[in-house]
Amino acid sequence: MTTFDDLLEEAGTFGRWQKRIFALLCLLSLPFTGVYVGIVFQGFTPDHWCRDSAVVQRRQACGWSLADSRRLTVPKVNSSGVLQQNSCERYEVDWNTTALTCNSQELNLTGVPVTTCKDGWEYQYEGRKSFVTEFNLVCSDAWLVDMYQSTLNVGFLVGSFAFGYLADRFGRRISFLLSNVLNLITGIVLAVAPNYISILVVRSLFGFGIKGGWMSAYVLLTEIVGVEYRRMVGILYQMVFSIGIIILPLLAYFITDWRWLQVVITAPYLFFLSYYWFIPESPRWLISQKNSAKALEITEAMAKENKKKLSKNFDTLAEDEADSPSASLLDLVRTPNMRKHTLILMFNWFTSAVVYQGLIMRVGIAGGNIYIDFLISGLVEFPAAFLILFTIERVGRRLPFATANIVAGASCLITAFIPDSVLWLKTLVACIGRLGITMAFEMVVFVNTELYPTFVRNLGVSVCSSLCDVGGIVAPFLLYRLADIWLELPLIIFGVVAFIAGGLVLLLPETRGVPLPDTIDDIEFPNRKKEDAVEILQMKKLLKSDLTNNKETTTV
Repeated sequence: MTTFDDLLEEAGTFGRWQKRIFALLCLLSLPFTGVYVGIVFQGFTPDHWCRDSAVVQRRQACGWSLADSRRLTVPKVNSSGVLQQNSCERYEVDWNTTALTCNSQELNLTGVPVTTCKDGWEYQYEGRKSFVTEFNLVCSDAWLVDMYQSTLNVGFLVGSFAFGYLADRFGRRISFLLSNVLNLITGIVLAVAPNYISILVVRSLFGFGIKGGWMSAYVLLTEIVGVEYRRMVGILYQMVFSIGIIILPLLAYFITDWRWLQVVITAPYLFFLSYYWFIPESPRWLISQKNSAKALEITEAMAKENKKKLSKNFDTLAEDEADSPSASLLDLVRTPNMRKHTLILMFNWFTSAVVYQGLIMRVGIAGGNIYIDFLISGLVEFPAAFLILFTIERVGRRLPFATANIVAGASCLITAFIPDSVLWLKTLVACIGRLGITMAFEMVVFVNTELYPTFVRNLGVSVCSSLCDVGGIVAPFLLYRLADIWLELPLIIFGVVAFIAGGLVLLLPETRGVPLPDTIDDIEFPNRKKEDAVEILQMKKLLKSDLTNNKETTTV
């Protein structure tokens, strides 16, 4: 019985047709970087302190520096024997009844009572205009900056379910195009939103569309290439995200207004609308929906562009490759192996997000310069991709996946007990943990696609990856709330969670060299499909041998 994998062998498993689509879809990861981590620049919080109108007037009249006026405004508090400035309070002085001359910068204000900010804030601007400075989201309102990222993850969470269902019910292509329309509209509206409440609402809608389209494109890619190329396209598709991390600080360096940076991040989605003419539907999905005629038409176009020819015996396709034409959430947990895969993958998505974001927030690279920090963090991720590409076909999926989690967990635990006096070693070990969790994050995506049958694959990836969004919401609370108890406690939690994730991965089946499953039976009875694949391979070898012998006989 002819299957799509048979057709793919004839049409080319990674020819010019697949390379063209792969190159186009990889571009999606570039703006996704700006959406996911652009808050570092858009929500940049510079040094700030309470504004005192009288001091500001005297500074302007006397030509003082910001540091001069700041000394007359910001009180110092004793924290563990160290005097530190309190940027959320100011000295309670009535300068109208107190002489303030141009020589008052060194005025001793020890013992002067303090009060909360009443006239707003001043900022030590470093060339950036962020929504923090525009809406004064500091001190008691600083939590609203976290809401900016949380609403994005809420949008991711809802969008994962919605677009996962749409992609499996109506197709990968239509879901991808619908996502780009939504991204373009909400991205531009976000750039011109007049107040912070509207920004939070639109930001959640922005996240709703962004992730759904990215995941639909990823699944489409894995379905149009041969089994031997799935891991390569999966890793490189995600590796472009790291390229985006390198590009983003360069853009932010020259585009210092957060609204204009939002416009630049959104602009590529206008270009992606042109993919309507360049990106086809997944033939594998069409077969699962009993539309073999359209699948065959697309495959013939694939073969033509790849300069291949389909054999005459491929005039019809088997339409029973899926046991259901539509996806259901129950399909993910109804049977034992599907349920096991779903629970383990959900936990690994959650762990990857929590540890990945936790380590980023924990490790300060290159002395706090946001542009250099970002550039280096992007470079740290590249070795992870190369390690995966080097090991995944030699060793398999399961062992490197588990090892990456365990290395990340061990690094977190070791870092927690390295004294602060050895800062270089503490930072180095934390970076090794970042490398490990980056590997785990990249691997969970394509392993997820390989463990679900075609008709429910997009839904399975979307549902499992929704735990990544939950992790993104939880990570800041785990880090900062637990750090109030003990500074190193979050690292211990991250380490334990990563260790558990690595152990659970060992319970998953190895998917190296295994054809993508088409039905739930392929998941529940994996040996059956392996035996069929071996039998088909033997038949192909026998047929090739017969053709060779016939050719030699004819020549004689």
